[in-house]
Amino acid sequence: MSFAGFPDEGLVFYEGLEADNSKVYWTTHKADYDACIRIPMQALVDELAPQFGAGKLFRPHRDVRFSRDKTPYKTHQGAVVNPAGRGAGAWYVQVDADGLMVAGGCWRLESDQIARYRRAVADPVQGPMLAAEVDRLAASGWEIAGDRLVRVPAGYSSDDERIDLLKHKALHATRRRTPGDWLHTREALQRVQQSWRELETLNAWLAHNVGATTKDPRPHR
Repeated sequence: MSFAGFPDEGLVFYEGLEADNSKVYWTTHKADYDACIRIPMQALVDELAPQFGAGKLFRPHRDVRFSRDKTPYKTHQGAVVNPAGRGAGAWYVQVDADGLMVAGGCWRLESDQIARYRRAVADPVQGPMLAAEVDRLAASGWEIAGDRLVRVPAGYSSDDERIDLLKHKALHATRRRTPGDWLHTREALQRVQQSWRELETLNAWLAHNVGATTKDPRPHR
């Protein structure tokens, strides 16, 4: 199935879910979710797979075991592409009632990955490359974010030239687009594709300098 856009009924579905996040609402409107959100999102990542890699859709159900918020369903649908062997540097896309969000980078790093990231940021060659790319993305309207330390990381100085980047424990760039007629057509795919291309240099830097963790996988809770 080729991607033809996200029907407006999908955004209406999420507006309703935000107002009534209940099993009754979900069950009553699940056909809308399948037809207007899940199936188009799968079609979108399938079409992008030859260029970026196979995508994975996130489950619509929230894990509420360790959360104070017990609402059972996510009010958005996300999908991620994290090519095997890359370790760090993924692409993300999300649709919800507010429109489309695209992002890339890394969201959670293990301690060994953080150590390699900081060594690369401090490196006289790799560090300026990352700083220049982050500045370029920010100037193009990307929001640069990621978990950060409040204090200077151990082993580094507050006088370090790239101290802001050194404080990061994760680093990603995000762009949000409000709904328009384009979202209901193949133009949505083209916008995701173009945005992900803009993130290729950031993701390549992370893949090269951070890579995969060497730690044992975290146990499932």
